[in-house]
Amino acid sequence: MPAAPQDKLLHIAERTHWESARATGVSYTMSTLGRTLDDEGFIHCSSDMSQVDGVLARFYGAVPREDLVLLVIDASRLDAPVRREPVGDDVFPHVYGPIPVSAVIEVRSLPGNR
Repeated sequence: MPAAPQDKLLHIAERTHWESARATGVSYTMSTLGRTLDDEGFIHCSSDMSQVDGVLARFYGAVPREDLVLLVIDASRLDAPVRREPVGDDVFPHVYGPIPVSAVIEVRSLPGNR
């Protein structure tokens, strides 16, 4: 049965880090651009494409889009807790542990540079 929209999380990943995790079957542990789960304490995610677009514009402007992918994560397949926490004027989901490769149900390309 497909995950309900509220059970899906979105995560912007550097393609090389995602492909390495997928190829080895080791859980994904990058939190955000150049920062690991160990560095941050959680993995940054978004609830919807509006949040993804804002994060792309604010933090990934200098990164070529072909070097990034969007992971669609089924939160029900995570062993780690997900907390929805305020960041500025919005609330973002944070995953407090590694993301098993099996929890990633789709990998999408990101929109081109604007």
